[in-house]
Amino acid sequence: MQDVDEWWRERDLPEKLGPMLSKELRQGLRRGSFFLPFIGIQVLAVIAMVVEFQMNADDVEKSTQYGGVLNLLMFFPGDMFSGPFWVVAGFVCLFLMPLGGLLLMGQELEEGNHELLLMTPLSRWKVVRGKFLVIWGICLLTFSSLLPYAIVRYFIGGIDVTRNLALAFTVILGSGMFAAGAIGASSFRGIGARIMILFLFVISMLASCGPPMMAAAAHEDKAGIWFHLNALGGWFCFTVLGLAMARSRIRLVVHHYEVKPSWMIVGILIFTPFVAGMATAVTFGYAGLLGLVAMGLVGWYADVTPKAASWVTAPNPNIPKPPDLPT
Repeated sequence: MQDVDEWWRERDLPEKLGPMLSKELRQGLRRGSFFLPFIGIQVLAVIAMVVEFQMNADDVEKSTQYGGVLNLLMFFPGDMFSGPFWVVAGFVCLFLMPLGGLLLMGQELEEGNHELLLMTPLSRWKVVRGKFLVIWGICLLTFSSLLPYAIVRYFIGGIDVTRNLALAFTVILGSGMFAAGAIGASSFRGIGARIMILFLFVISMLASCGPPMMAAAAHEDKAGIWFHLNALGGWFCFTVLGLAMARSRIRLVVHHYEVKPSWMIVGILIFTPFVAGMATAVTFGYAGLLGLVAMGLVGWYADVTPKAASWVTAPNPNIPKPPDLPT
């Protein structure tokens, strides 16, 4: 029996990953939300490749100077269409698999597990970060399994390497943003509330990231450096806001004089498009990322529990002395 325990310990996840990440990784790889999309995307990728071989080269990848990171128009039929292969990759890895995050926080909140977790050395950030890294990692693992198909497309010819790199980074960064939003929405009770919050998150994300990126592309006449800097600013902002929303929902104590933390994050989602638009206008269409990064930092520090400094000593306990009993 001891040999069996040693065998499992040698093949277990390393301790440096952290307890929360190890727990979620074990559970995530056993869920059907990983295996079924993983198998399904392989079948869809083969079908997409067969369809591409039957299409004209001009219809598979239509050239555009605006083919940059987080340009979602490249996944849809039109002037920027990138072919059926990227439709499959985008639908599964960018949209379908991150939706698994809608199930993650509910299991902790409904059963009260978050209270037990927060009694350990784990912080609220560590709890939501572990869940985020697992769902995002599963998306990236599934996406990496499509590398052989991308190599086949490259050797057959007719594809633009730079454009395909932009599409790959769009899937990588976009899946992280969407996974963070799904985890944040999963912290609300009821499927209706979760759908509404996720819808608000997606609308805020599109309205906040789209104008700065479009304005920068219009000034540069291409998807240049400012376009991509704005895209990275949007990724930072909405990844943080999604995780901050989930973090705000597992706060154990909210004082009567405080605004409910989750409603603060919802308010930030509503105001972020206006702040990003103002930053875009002030910087003459170049650096809307300033507003995006600023709102991401606001979300980061919006729900901070006041703590005393480490050098402050705790007051002496004021315990009433029991009355002297007669002898």
